[in-house]
Amino acid sequence: MLWIEKYRPKNCSEIVGQEQVIRHLASFADSGNVPHLLFTGPHGTGKSASLECFARRLYGDSWEENTSIFNAVELFSRGKSYLESEERFAHLFRKDQSLITNVKQIIKWYAALRPLDAEFKLMVFEDAQELTFEAQQALRRIMERYSATCRFIFLTTNQSAIIPAITSRCLPLFFLPIETETIRSCMETILAREEATGRIAPDDLDLIAHAAGGDLRKALLYLQVAAESGGEFDLVAISGSETGAVTASAFEALRNGNYEAARKIVESLMIDYGLTGREVIRGLARVAKREYNHPRIAIELARADYALGRAANEFVQMDALIADIVREAFREESSAAL
Repeated sequence: MLWIEKYRPKNCSEIVGQEQVIRHLASFADSGNVPHLLFTGPHGTGKSASLECFARRLYGDSWEENTSIFNAVELFSRGKSYLESEERFAHLFRKDQSLITNVKQIIKWYAALRPLDAEFKLMVFEDAQELTFEAQQALRRIMERYSATCRFIFLTTNQSAIIPAITSRCLPLFFLPIETETIRSCMETILAREEATGRIAPDDLDLIAHAAGGDLRKALLYLQVAAESGGEFDLVAISGSETGAVTASAFEALRNGNYEAARKIVESLMIDYGLTGREVIRGLARVAKREYNHPRIAIELARADYALGRAANEFVQMDALIADIVREAFREESSAAL
């Protein structure tokens, strides 16, 4: 069994590294006074786990009956075939209707269901940054209509992708990257429970905590691989990923003067691999530090990261970043391509 599932928090007190957020959620659950909420933060920082713990504290054993969870990626990337095949939605799906119309009808149907022994139910949208503009506009109206019996909670890695009409109705809760010392302490606790403390050297724990980059889920995956390998593991090989190789190929395309190929690679990372713009930037920064070490690249990456915190269209910002890197760092090689 994966340790990320085996040791998934079951109550608010087990959530680590997000004390301020958990304090607010516990207060809301205990008082029963819950506003619409917006959970925002990087992957692996506890957004989904905190939502489940909050629902358990609020509703007790009936938390699942009073919590409707929708994944925006599945709704809009897999399309009508997903709605037709998914047991929860099949009885509501209409082939002659568009995807967005079906999605709106499904959300309205779930919002209209009466809560079980409670004043309101939770309508949760995971990966909310994938909700289209039209879907978000429809949700705004649904929020207004069903606010007496529903509380809407949005989980996202990119708050700027949520329209102001929704963010203004929600209390934002920020999930910060987990501190390295907190990750290390959590790993030591799990190793002790698994009676595997002696399998991994203390220095290796430090390396894993650092490589996780604030993502506790990633750290526990690395830890389990390391523990089950009998001490013979290569952290570089473990932490290396397909997306890392794809990201490196984007820089290779830029160096070879192929701006269009680099742009398509970056878009593929965001569309096909589901990375946010800021995650792509972090990947580009790792490649640049390892292979290029060009000061202008670092400046342009920092500028793009700043812009993404304040701009709604990630694709425009990433296209601008690629063009700026070409102009500033690979001008001689790539000026002809522009």
